[in-house]
Amino acid sequence: MKKRIFYTELAYLLGIVLLAFGSTCMAKADLGLSMIVAPAYLLHLKFGITFGTAEYCLQAVLLLLMLLFLRRFRLGYLFSFITAVAYGVVLDGLMLLMELPELELGGRIALFVIGLFSSGAGLALFFRSYITPLVYELFVREIAAALKLPLSHFKTYFDLVFLVLGIMLSFLFFGFGHFEGVKLGTVVCALLNGWLIGRYGDSLEKNFTFTDRFPWRQYFE
Repeated sequence: MKKRIFYTELAYLLGIVLLAFGSTCMAKADLGLSMIVAPAYLLHLKFGITFGTAEYCLQAVLLLLMLLFLRRFRLGYLFSFITAVAYGVVLDGLMLLMELPELELGGRIALFVIGLFSSGAGLALFFRSYITPLVYELFVREIAAALKLPLSHFKTYFDLVFLVLGIMLSFLFFGFGHFEGVKLGTVVCALLNGWLIGRYGDSLEKNFTFTDRFPWRQYFE
């Protein structure tokens, strides 16, 4: 079967939308978010700033820490923050648009599953674009390379740090033993997200040839 063309720039844009939609669904389901976005969600709940604003503010801090560690700057690093802002704006828009009535447990589970699958698809598309991804992924890639650590190993350490951070913020903001943002769904995300991204990736590679529509790749390398 002949593969169809899928432009990498379109993969980037769809990745932002699907990832923001997935985060919105999981936030509305209130069964737990991925460990990476949970700290930003807790900042949103505690301080009243929008979820999207909390996301790109936290990623700005992470980017600054990365730059201080690496002691170098590239244009692609700046665009990673622009990606974070774009994601945050879309996320805030979807949070406003998706005003849902109070759902029973079955409806919340269904909404969580939709969010989980949407997030996996968004990340799989992100990985097929040359445009700089969110700061979370950039941080893992660049620091792992600098420390000469396997990417998968460092990603595990990074995820665990954010899991602990989410639990600590939940206890600090809402009381010891109160799990907000970090719930059973967080465990489900940790167990299934990597597998989902891999399955989406296999399907995309099987059916599409990813190619650049514009000659911009050089600016992100």
